[in-house]
Amino acid sequence: MPAYVIAHLQAAAPHPEIAEYIERIPTTFEPYGGRFLVHAAQHEVKEGSWPGHVVVIGFPGIAEARAWWESPAYQEIAPLRSRHIEGEIILVEGVPEGYDPTATAKAMREALPAE
Repeated sequence: MPAYVIAHLQAAAPHPEIAEYIERIPTTFEPYGGRFLVHAAQHEVKEGSWPGHVVVIGFPGIAEARAWWESPAYQEIAPLRSRHIEGEIILVEGVPEGYDPTATAKAMREALPAE
């Protein structure tokens, strides 16, 4: 099942360390099968507020995403970003091929109190 690293990062002033981070990050996730799916792209806010930027990195599975996050190569460069950009970062599993959301709806309906 695929997995994703999703970052919601606040806008930051340009800084040489951020440029270095961006230059070096692709080589940190390549050994784990990761790749940018969204990066440096404009986004449209349809509901709520979403200031800043969004980054999505795809991995073959959650184990690879975790291994990348914990890898010495990534941990070495992470401060280059975190010293200058605030934000939230999550790791999340995707859905399997053929996922049917109606099964989730059915389980929700079954959990409702009887009327």
